[in-house]
Amino acid sequence: MAVAELYTQYNRVWIPDPEEVWKSAEIAKDYRVGDKVLRLLLEDGTELDYSVDPESLPPLRNPDILVGENDLTALSYLHEPAVLHNLRIRFAESKLIYTYSGIILVAMNPYKQLPIYGDAIIHAYSGQNMGDMDPHIFAVAEEAYKQMVRNNKNQSIIVSGESGAGKTVSARYAMRYFATVSKSSTNAHVEDKVLASNPITEAVGNAKTTRNDNSSRFGKYTEISFDERNQIIGANMRTYLLEKSRVVFQSENERNYHIFYQLCASAQQSEFKHLKLGSAEEFNYTRMGGSTIIEGVNDRADMIETQKTFTLLGFKEDFQMDVFKILAAILHLGNVQIIAVGNERSAVSEHDSHLEVFCELLGLESGRVAQWLCNRKIITNSETVVKPMTRSQAINARDALAKKIYAQLFDFIVERINQALQFSGKQHTFIGVLDIYGFETFDANSFEQFCINYANEKLQQQFNLHVFKLEQEEYMKEDIPWTLIDFYDNQTVIDLIEAKMGILELLDEECLLPHGTDENWLQKLYNNFVNKNALFEKPRMSNTSFIIQHFADKVEYKCEGFLEKNRDTVYDMLVEILRASKFHLCANFFQENPVPSSPFGSAITVKSAKPVIKPNNKHFRSTVGSKFRSSLYLLMETLNATMPHYVRCIKPNDEKLPFEFDSKRIVQQLRACGVLETIRISAQSYPSRWTYIEFYSRFGILMTKQELSFSDKKEVCKVILHRLVQDSNQYQFGKTKIFFRAGQVAYLEKLRLDKLRQGCVVIQKHIRGWLQRKKFLRERRAALIIQQYFRGQQTVRKAVTATALKEAWAAIIIQKYCRAYLVRNLYQLIRVAAITIQAYTRGFLARRRYRKMLEEHKAVILQKYARAWLVRRRFQNIRRFVINIQLTYRVQRLQKKLEDQNRENHGLVEKLTSLAALQAGDVEKIQKLESELDRAATHRQDYEEKGKRYKASVEEKLAKLQKRNSELEIQKEQIQLKLQEKTEELKEKMDNLTKQLFDDVQKEERQRILLEKSFELKTQDYEKQIRFLKEEMKALKDEKMQLQRQLEGERVTSDGLKGEVARLSKQAKKRCQKSPDNFLRATTLKMLSPEDLEHLNEDGELWFAYEGLKKATRILESHLQSQKDCYEKEIEALNFKVVHLNQEINHLQKLFREENDINESIRHEVTRLTSENMMIPDFKQQIAELEKQKQDLEIRLNEQAENMKGKPEELSNQLNHSQEEEGTQRKTVEAPNEMHTREKEKLMDNIQETQEASEHLRRQFETESEVKSSFQQEASRLTVEHRDLEEVLDMKDRVIKKLQDQVKTLTKTIEKANDVHLSSGPKEYLGMLEYKREDEAKLIQNLILDLKPRGVVVNMIPGLPAHILFMCVRYADSLNDANMLKSLMNSTINGIKQVVKEHLEDFEMLSFWLSNTCHFLNCLKQYSGEEEFMKNNSLRQNKNCLNNFDLSEYRQVLSDVAIRIYHQFIIVMENNIQPIIVPGMLEYESLQGISGLKPTGFRKRSSSIDDTDAYTMTSILQQLSYFYSTMCQNGLDPEIVRQAVKQLFFLIGAVTLNSLFLRKDMCSCRKGMQIRCNISYLEEWLKDKNLQNSLARETLEALSQAAWLLQVKKTTDSDAKEIYERCTSLSAVQIIKILNSYTPIDDFEKRVTSSFVRKVQALLNSREDSSHLMLDTKYLFQVTFPFTPSPHALEMIQIPSSFKLGFLNRL
Repeated sequence: MAVAELYTQYNRVWIPDPEEVWKSAEIAKDYRVGDKVLRLLLEDGTELDYSVDPESLPPLRNPDILVGENDLTALSYLHEPAVLHNLRIRFAESKLIYTYSGIILVAMNPYKQLPIYGDAIIHAYSGQNMGDMDPHIFAVAEEAYKQMVRNNKNQSIIVSGESGAGKTVSARYAMRYFATVSKSSTNAHVEDKVLASNPITEAVGNAKTTRNDNSSRFGKYTEISFDERNQIIGANMRTYLLEKSRVVFQSENERNYHIFYQLCASAQQSEFKHLKLGSAEEFNYTRMGGSTIIEGVNDRADMIETQKTFTLLGFKEDFQMDVFKILAAILHLGNVQIIAVGNERSAVSEHDSHLEVFCELLGLESGRVAQWLCNRKIITNSETVVKPMTRSQAINARDALAKKIYAQLFDFIVERINQALQFSGKQHTFIGVLDIYGFETFDANSFEQFCINYANEKLQQQFNLHVFKLEQEEYMKEDIPWTLIDFYDNQTVIDLIEAKMGILELLDEECLLPHGTDENWLQKLYNNFVNKNALFEKPRMSNTSFIIQHFADKVEYKCEGFLEKNRDTVYDMLVEILRASKFHLCANFFQENPVPSSPFGSAITVKSAKPVIKPNNKHFRSTVGSKFRSSLYLLMETLNATMPHYVRCIKPNDEKLPFEFDSKRIVQQLRACGVLETIRISAQSYPSRWTYIEFYSRFGILMTKQELSFSDKKEVCKVILHRLVQDSNQYQFGKTKIFFRAGQVAYLEKLRLDKLRQGCVVIQKHIRGWLQRKKFLRERRAALIIQQYFRGQQTVRKAVTATALKEAWAAIIIQKYCRAYLVRNLYQLIRVAAITIQAYTRGFLARRRYRKMLEEHKAVILQKYARAWLVRRRFQNIRRFVINIQLTYRVQRLQKKLEDQNRENHGLVEKLTSLAALQAGDVEKIQKLESELDRAATHRQDYEEKGKRYKASVEEKLAKLQKRNSELEIQKEQIQLKLQEKTEELKEKMDNLTKQLFDDVQKEERQRILLEKSFELKTQDYEKQIRFLKEEMKALKDEKMQLQRQLEGERVTSDGLKGEVARLSKQAKKRCQKSPDNFLRATTLKMLSPEDLEHLNEDGELWFAYEGLKKATRILESHLQSQKDCYEKEIEALNFKVVHLNQEINHLQKLFREENDINESIRHEVTRLTSENMMIPDFKQQIAELEKQKQDLEIRLNEQAENMKGKPEELSNQLNHSQEEEGTQRKTVEAPNEMHTREKEKLMDNIQETQEASEHLRRQFETESEVKSSFQQEASRLTVEHRDLEEVLDMKDRVIKKLQDQVKTLTKTIEKANDVHLSSGPKEYLGMLEYKREDEAKLIQNLILDLKPRGVVVNMIPGLPAHILFMCVRYADSLNDANMLKSLMNSTINGIKQVVKEHLEDFEMLSFWLSNTCHFLNCLKQYSGEEEFMKNNSLRQNKNCLNNFDLSEYRQVLSDVAIRIYHQFIIVMENNIQPIIVPGMLEYESLQGISGLKPTGFRKRSSSIDDTDAYTMTSILQQLSYFYSTMCQNGLDPEIVRQAVKQLFFLIGAVTLNSLFLRKDMCSCRKGMQIRCNISYLEEWLKDKNLQNSLARETLEALSQAAWLLQVKKTTDSDAKEIYERCTSLSAVQIIKILNSYTPIDDFEKRVTSSFVRKVQALLNSREDSSHLMLDTKYLFQVTFPFTPSPHALEMIQIPSSFKLGFLNRL
């Protein structure tokens, strides 16, 4: 499209204006090619015929939709007036000081403190893409830091601008950003030291000028070094061209360097009194400008701050005082009075007080200083001459000395700062911040401005090359053909200054000459460059100046002072005096040692643009120009080796007024700083660049239906552009963007606006037509009604007469009666028919209902008999099954008894065999003794008498023993029979009990089914009674099951049941008596219709209906009577059931008493056997003694056999002795037998055998052989007795085991019976877990450290680990073991801390242990025994309280641990959800038709066609649901869940609102609608999760008000008042920020005017709220852990096997 075609009516252009530089005008008439004038309409309403040239038409104005963009390159028309207007809108109206211009950040000095530099702003920009947020110095710093981290490449931030434009502040904020986002992990506080260097350098290098109160009078390049972890490890500083002349001269309203005034303000302090300073007005060097005070600046406080920063950097007080000495000496030097002595001489008094102080401070000789201040030494080849100086020359020498000292001090301080910022490690990367003076032009420009502008020429050249390179890279990235762009190259100006025989070389050459002057040097310039170089000019009216055409502007330089400033010489004698100073610091300044090389230049090779001859003369190398050029080469090499980022600071006005826009001054600076050059380079090719998504969303309205149906959006964009813009050279398609030439976007916007305007016209046409049609129809209808009434009145007047009226009246009366008669007949007929139909219908319904009830009654009877038969059959089958089981069991018992009997028989056989063997041995012994007994035959007669007496006594004793033995045998048989009978009886009773209980269960089940079926047929009046009876039946069943555990309380319970049933019977009877009448009455009233009730007694026509009702009533009465009888029968059955249950209870009581008796006897028997078992060792000891006696008897028997013949009397004595011993042994054995019945029986057998043996011996005493055999038999019997006793002991062990088995079997049988008949008979636990002390570590390891939440929370109670731990605590408390309890609590708390520390980023683990910690804390409170925590406990829970220890201290520790876990828990949730908030709440657009996408500039990142990874509102809701479900699954207390959700909603609101404040492109009405929609989604989520009471909604109030503020009307005073009243949650700063940032998306929206913003601000001035713009996203609400008692009974808690806690035992 041709450019001339855009100059149509209503479009706007820019025309030059002498005041505003450019002003806007509207085209009043279409422009045609060839017209000489352009008809314009100015904004004030005047018309203007503007002369135009077809080749240079006035620049077009951008559409309002593009005005106020963040990036100037997003404008469709890129030219100077568009840039100026965009900056004016952003700065003056929107109060935005930052704007992008491609790669440049334009920073306007607001001359006002703004709340946009806090830590919250830093965190908001950290990690964000540059184009996503509003322009800011932090965005540039973040981009540099991100590129350094991502690409491992060094970065530079170049901050430039005029004095007073804000360069120093911008550089300071950039360094502060790096220090904040890259905190080091060490304690070196390197970041603080880097920041602390700024106040020091500002104190010694900044001063007040007419343009700036804190102007940097030197250039500074600070390298901030980073390690491999991208953390600051140090810094280094390089300075350029300090303005030394300011030390000795200041213009009007300017000041010297700040440090001098700080010293003077602190002169009265004790530490500075030795400096002998006074106020600043007392010194020449500080009062020269006439302004010693800066408004709002406290020099004394600044001095304290300077001292603090010196200390922070490690400078000791001695060093600081040395620095202050030199500064004070400079001030005193400036006050040294130089007196003129004639015309050629001058002198200084040696007694000058200031000279004395100067020499005292620096350790100098006052006489020599006074001499050489007024004289100079000239050394020639032949002689040395001392030449006096005039007063002016002496003053210049004094000032040169002061400048030299200050310059040396400044360099020394910078060097020491660099030493303090040195680092030991290796530098990985660095970011350099260059704070350097911008292009300067004054009324009188000298050597300083020449060097500054020379440096800016070099920087501009580097900037142009970088912009050109980026443009080329952008084109190559998008695969767009690259065409050469012509851009300004200032190499010719640089050559003019620095090339061979250039201005600097000629200046250095003139400085070498002894008599070189400024005039001679200027003449050389005229001769070499005038008319030879177009960039060099000679002023017309001056011979002491020259003009250079710089890239920014022409500058006229005064040659006066160029040579002196370039030489920067101090006379040698003064230098030697200072070199000999006793003050070491001053002496070191002037030593001839070589200056150490800068760390920056060690590895950099400097190359000039053109070869430059550099002589070896040391005086040439020492000139200021050569030094500056060398340092500038090093700087450019450094910048070229880094990735540069540009910040251009603009001074909006010279009066330092806040937010005042001076167009002339700003345009001058824009031209000087290269912003317009960037715009010009961009405008030459394709300045406007839109992504396909942006273009599709913005211009979708221009697409046809066919184009919109395509799925590929990229192809759609191509098709529509080919259709709308025929010239394909006006755009190019890249990979991700569309490139447009200047003006094409404006043309597309015009087409879009025309389409929207056309659509609006169509809508207006239809709406206006509809309104007009509606109005016409309403008027037409009104006219017709008026006509109708009017015509009717006319007809009546014509036709009405007296006769006609009478006839009409008579006809009306006749009609009335006729119609009434007809209607009455019809009504009566219909009424009779309706009544008849009602009667038959109601009778039919009643009969049908009766038949249905009858059928149901019969069905119930059939069901009763059928179910009874089924139950009986089932019972018989079960009974047969039980009998079979019993038979099987009894057979097994008999088989076991047979096996036991066989084993006993086998033992008896073995005993008989052993006895036979013993008998054979005894026979042999007897045969051997027969021969010996024959020899004793002679003594037989003597023994006969003794034997008879002994026999009588023995027989008498044996009779007694036999009698006792028989009695014991009878008792034994009785006990065995009784035990056997009781065992069998117990088995039979158990079988009967099992059978009877089973029958009862079957009967109850059958009765329950019958009752349930019968109760379904009863009416609603009896439903409540039936439910009550069911509850009574269930209560009876429960009472029956409890009888087996509580036998003594059954009678009381049965009496209560009888009384209850009797009461129920009475109630049932009463209700049965009352209910029929009520039911009949209610039924009758229900069956009658309202008409029947009204006409019931009027006529006799209702008789038929009445008869039908009586019949139905009789049927209902009979039915109710049958129901009553049925209920009475059921009540009787219930009474019978109660009686039967009482009988069963009595029977069960009897059975259990018998069973208890049997169990008691068995228990006593087991106890007795156990005690007998304990006596076995005594028996064994007795047997051992008997064996010893046997051996003694055998020995004695052998002795008797040898000496039998000679000692018969001794033998009889021995026999008597042995018999006495046997009697003693028998008594010993009889004693324990009296205590143990069964042992007595066995021992009596042995005694009987012993007595039989004695009796046998007595029979043998008749002869010697009988005596010998009796002795032998006695010995054998003793041996057998020993073996029998051992067998008896074994038998007793087996009997004890048998009895124990029988007891266990009976116990199991009883338990099984209880399990069958008792629905709830669990084992009672104490709610404790027993563990061993050595298992404590294992418990903590398995239950805390190794436990995985996913396996616990699925099917288990919440807080199960906490309950298990508390049960272990109860066990330790029950043992009253303080050490054990303390160890367990400490191990538990340490274990929780350890598992949380190991899983700091695991949300599920933190949620799980936060829940368990709170549950454990609640358990400690609930069972502490304190009344306030026991209110909701059950009786059982109160019994489980801790008894011995107070754990309140541990509760406090656990509470602290829970708070720590909660804070980490919140941090993890915030870290997870924070990256989703801004994309989901702000960027994602879910509402159809409200897309707010606008063109983006150079800084905006490229986006693909389908951004599938973008977060949406659904992502936020899903993340919230995940958090909520995890917290609920882990059993977190609902109150804690609500607090966590409240914290998350606060974060969502704060982050969204902060991002809204920093994104002007989001401040639109449509975005407000989207935010409101997203808030409703969050509210719906809260409602869905039942979290309305969590106060989370209130945390979004500020965001909701911001969304409302974006949507509300913002024009009138009432709107301002409404905003003031409604936006109570937003601060005044925030409201004004939103209003200033409001950006219309379409041309139909209006911007917020400045006057409206001022109205709102005036209303808000009365508020006393925070001045901070950003919300603190790190703010945490105070957390409270509510006490929620556990509903779980400790004794019911079971430990899952997955916990691997098998070593714990439930008590």
